[in-house]
Amino acid sequence: MPADSPARATARETIALLTGAAGFTEHRPPAHPLPPDGPLGWAGYDAARERAGTRTGEEESVVYGTGVVGDRACVLLAFEFGFLGGSLGRLTGDRLAAAYELARTRRLPLLALVATGGSRMQEGMVALTQLQRVAAASTRLRAAGLPQIAVVRDPTTGGGWATVGAGADVVLALPGAQVGFAGSRVRPADADPHAYSAEGQFAAGQVDAVVPPGELARTVTHWLRALGPHGALPAAPLPRARSAAPLPETGREAVAAARDPRRPRAEAYLADYFGTRLPLHGDRCGGTDPGLLCGFGLRADGLPVAYVAQCGTPTRPAGYRAAARTIRLADRLGVPVLTLVDTPGAANDAAAERAGAGAAIADAFAAVAEARVPVTTLVIGEGGSGGALALAAPDNTHVTADSYFSVIAPELAAAILKRPPSETGATADQLRLRPQDLLELGFARSIVS
Repeated sequence: MPADSPARATARETIALLTGAAGFTEHRPPAHPLPPDGPLGWAGYDAARERAGTRTGEEESVVYGTGVVGDRACVLLAFEFGFLGGSLGRLTGDRLAAAYELARTRRLPLLALVATGGSRMQEGMVALTQLQRVAAASTRLRAAGLPQIAVVRDPTTGGGWATVGAGADVVLALPGAQVGFAGSRVRPADADPHAYSAEGQFAAGQVDAVVPPGELARTVTHWLRALGPHGALPAAPLPRARSAAPLPETGREAVAAARDPRRPRAEAYLADYFGTRLPLHGDRCGGTDPGLLCGFGLRADGLPVAYVAQCGTPTRPAGYRAAARTIRLADRLGVPVLTLVDTPGAANDAAAERAGAGAAIADAFAAVAEARVPVTTLVIGEGGSGGALALAAPDNTHVTADSYFSVIAPELAAAILKRPPSETGATADQLRLRPQDLLELGFARSIVS
């Protein structure tokens, strides 16, 4: 990474990139001086700190305070990598804890601009335990219903990545940044460097987006608008139907309409529904599911809505975990949720079983059941058994005319009943899976046309 790369900008340069003319008001915690050469009496530590201060103009490896990004006030903290590699010591912990507390008391979002090599060796276990302080402060902020956004710069490694960075609600990364728990000097010699990059972490579902510096202020502003804090918000409005399909006369027709490749899919519904979309990417367990779209969006009237949308493919365990993550985040922040159901069912291959399909589906069911914010569901295509029902809101599910919902696909039902394929249509009728059947049975509240 070249020294003049935006990812290697100083703490104050990075803050200025986001706040611009709006400015930044720095805060400092109460002074708690270290003993000579630090808690371990590490020879030469004071001299190293003095050299770092002279070189950077900073007193510690973190700068924090209040500022405005776009039109949103927030608390910003930024690591200065030039100060002992942005490492965390006791005084760094004082500043980090104070930044989180400032956000909590002022009820502002926390924006962390991270560039760190991890805990400071010269302070030993005293430095390492600062990670516990950060985790506790982050937990208090989370309990207060306030969002945390991290922008990971080059490099972001060690405990700083595992707390301030990866522990945020939304993780954005600058292109080309080194991102990973293991720094370049401690990872295996034959390790794939891509796995420790912003792009590699995005591919693994650990980073929500890789954002060029020129787009960072706009992207962060959108996220601050979407995540709040907000007052009481209404339920997500129902999307408009994207086709003029008539109601099917038979169960077979209902299934055929939902499986028609020309039918509008989730992408068309989301594009019509939102003015701005902010994707959340991955399950934070190393998995992604391209057939499930998650994130937050802003409607034309400014209303933020979280979305979880199936795209017509079998939903994989990573997809259900990402859905549960999104719903729980929306619930904590008081943002209404929209789910779009469209799947032939949960993925049932061996890889899905090894990845914990049952537990992931159970967690999605639980996230919907636990939600205190309103969850609105529109079935826009196939409603395939429990794999679809896991993302459907009880008592607030609606259907389109070109959708169906069934306890099991009619072909599989016929096979289980040992009926010939010629009786699949009659079986579909018996399952009462048409939109109008779902309305009559009380499963659907309305047919959106």
